[in-house]
Amino acid sequence: MNDDPKQLSPERLVRGLVKLLTVEPLDDNLFGGAINPSGVGRVFGGQVIAQALMAAQHTVSDKRRAHSLHAYFMRPGVEGVPITYHVERDFDGGSFSTRRVIATQDEKPILNFACSFQRPETGLSHQCAMPIVPQPEDLKSERELRVEFEDQIPEQFRVMFARPRAIEFRPVQPRSWMVSAKTDPVQQSWFRLSAPIGDDMPMHRAIIAYASDMSLLATGTLPHGLHWMRGELLSASLDHAIWFHQDCRVDDWLLYDCHSPWAGGARSMNLGSIYSRDGRLVATVTQEGLMRATSAKPK
Repeated sequence: MNDDPKQLSPERLVRGLVKLLTVEPLDDNLFGGAINPSGVGRVFGGQVIAQALMAAQHTVSDKRRAHSLHAYFMRPGVEGVPITYHVERDFDGGSFSTRRVIATQDEKPILNFACSFQRPETGLSHQCAMPIVPQPEDLKSERELRVEFEDQIPEQFRVMFARPRAIEFRPVQPRSWMVSAKTDPVQQSWFRLSAPIGDDMPMHRAIIAYASDMSLLATGTLPHGLHWMRGELLSASLDHAIWFHQDCRVDDWLLYDCHSPWAGGARSMNLGSIYSRDGRLVATVTQEGLMRATSAKPK
């Protein structure tokens, strides 16, 4: 089988992502995270969050669903080095269970993570309406847009920039990677897995957690016209929180509606709402990130 990343089928890319997010039990409360075979440099934060969520889900009843998680990044993970996840079983009540997870690499913590699970029940309901945006079929995929810009990308980033991904994004407001342009701190994208998976809802939630770290942090850079690929910006996730409101499938189209209400002190605050195609609000995401113009880097 051809291992050229540009030739991998969507099905194989999705199987690879599912394998990456499937943690291995090492002890009652200890799990090992898979290593990304194509990873280079810093581990993607969404991967660590999703693996921590999978580890926590292993320690609760399958009748309870994750409804919220909060994660703090302490150190960047390094690709190629195993990550272990230690779970503390803090509480199991009649309706809720809570878990804490510490992700460790080379005996140093890289992520503190807390997650709450709930036994499904009915209750009063309301939600904000989904924004009116073009349908995904009417938009170019991010992959198509990247191919158009590939020859303008610095050579050291081209392999990463152009490789196909297991999750397909279709931006409503395409941005230029190499042209500085200041815009409102708002961006929306449709996304879905590029091939279907089964009915394992904990895995669907883990993949939503993984995808939620894509594009959200960049929303805060839009009013400033800066991009890390042009060497203008240092950025990294500081903390990340997700509230899962309803089950949904990540192999069907979801709309990620992002905006950044504030930035200052070398940090930006970013908010995201995830809607199913039929208009249900299925998750809410918040993320604060480091956003430092390179000219303002502390000495």
